Formats: sequence, C-alpha cells, structure tokens
Amino acid sequence: ELVECKDADENYYSVVKIGTQTWMLENLKTTRYRNGDAIGTTTAEIPNDATSKYQWAYGGNEANVAKYGRLYTWYAAADSRNIVPAGWHVPTDAEWTTLETYLISNGYNYDGTTTGNKISKALAATTDWNTYTGTGTIGNDLTKNNSSGFSALPGGYRHHSGTFYGIGYNGYWWSSTRFDAWDPWYKVLGYLSAALVRSADYMYNGFSVRCIRD
Repeated sequence: ELVECKDADENYYSVVKIGTQTWMLENLKTTRYRNGDAIGTTTAEIPNDATSKYQWAYGGNEANVAKYGRLYTWYAAADSRNIVPAGWHVPTDAEWTTLETYLISNGYNYDGTTTGNKISKALAATTDWNTYTGTGTIGNDLTKNNSSGFSALPGGYRHHSGTFYGIGYNGYWWSSTRFDAWDPWYKVLGYLSAALVRSADYMYNGFSVRCIRD
C-alpha cells in the first residue's frame, strides 16, 4: 500500500505499519504549518505560554535535520494550523499506549515475554545510539534493535533555556494529550533503558514529533 505522507516543506516520509497503526518512520522535519505559515525558531530563552511556537535543528545545526528531524515546542505541535502532513496527526497518549500494548503482547520484549515493558530495543534503530552493557537496553548490541521497524533515533531535546541535550543518548516524542494545564504526556527512549517510558514535561521544551495516520 502506498501512503501519502508529505509535509508543508515538501519532505516525503517513509511509513511503517505496526498492528493496526501506521506511523511515520522518521521524525517530523517541517519548518511550516500546513497552510504555509513559517514555524519560528530562536536561540533565546522562551516563555511558557502560547507565544512559544518554535522549531529547531538540534544544536542549531541544520545538518542534524536529515537524520533526526526537528524539535518542536508542544505549543507548535498543538497549533490548529497543523504541523503534520494532511491525513496524519500528532499521536494521543492513548495511541502511544496502543503501540506499547501491541508490542508487549506480541512478544517484542527483548526477552520474548508478553508482560512488562521491555520494548525499547524493538523500537530503537540499529544505528546512532550510544552503547551500554546493561541487559535488554537499547545500547547493548545495537544489531538486535528495531524488530518492530519503528526505527527510533536519539534526537535529544531543547531545554526552554536554549540549551540542547541528549543527542545520541535519548529520544523524546510528544503526545497531543495533556497531563495537566502545563504538562503534556510524552514518550522517551534512552540508551540505558529497556522500557519505553511515559512522562510529562513543560510545553515550551523542544521534543521530536512522530506522526500517526488518521
């Protein structure tokens, strides 16, 4: 099946079907909303309010975009002008949970069990992660990663103060679901971890976006 997945900058994306869901195989790269409006960028510290709709290449280095995509504040990701390609959306927290549940129940844990969350290796790409010796972690023998085909990369994040952290070590992906007034849910994969971890963080930090098909 050929699936159209093209953003406002005319970047095309490969896709992967996992269970009943179809996901983008890469992190979002667009600098524009669907209507053509530019998503701003800045080197400054930014406020925690809806004016903080920004995107960045990691470290301000455009050479990082091809591999890791861009980092977006949640305010930009949630904007009604839509940063995502037509026919796609930012996944809800529940849709991330559906992915997690499918992988666990279908034996994608590193040890083949069908309970507990040990799916980080199944989601992580076979390249670009820092190495680690811990059993079942992403960093332990990268050749055994990515059994799901999700191909997650450690794109790091931008702290609202303006500093970038974590490329090569961790990847962070927004959901569209708020935990409370200031903190949306997100997912994180780390080279030290065997689990896909759920957490909540401030909307004005810059995280990666993986889109899911409508």
